[in-house]
Amino acid sequence: MKVILQKDVKGQGKAGEVKNVSDGYARNFLLPRGLAVEATASNLNALKDLKRKEQQKEQQDEQAARALKVKLEQFDCKIAAKAGENGRLFGAVTSKQIAEALKKQKMTVDRKKIVLSEPIRTLGVTQVAVKLYPGIQATLNVHVVEQ
Repeated sequence: MKVILQKDVKGQGKAGEVKNVSDGYARNFLLPRGLAVEATASNLNALKDLKRKEQQKEQQDEQAARALKVKLEQFDCKIAAKAGENGRLFGAVTSKQIAEALKKQKMTVDRKKIVLSEPIRTLGVTQVAVKLYPGIQATLNVHVVEQ
């Protein structure tokens, strides 16, 4: 019996795959638990539509990431912080503060996507990598000024 897996099934495959399994396994295990549906023509068409919509969404996300990359690379993010002698900060500028500064400029970036090996502890310009999408990474100039 051909079935379309609705969820990942150990030993069979991942969600969205069409598999050929024994009739008893399908009727007694997969179908009652909602792990699969029978591969009828209408279900196969629905699966094709779902995959096409997912592909379109991925393309839109990738285009949005490319547009955001252009914006971020042109933008100079300024953050004010208290500093002591020799341009050393009393605290540190973290990815959370950078994300908040970008949010004020209506550029939404998750703080977890901002790559800082360690928090910024000095005044001046620091280049920070921002992972926007798999394979798309922007370089943001963060300008830390004295408050």
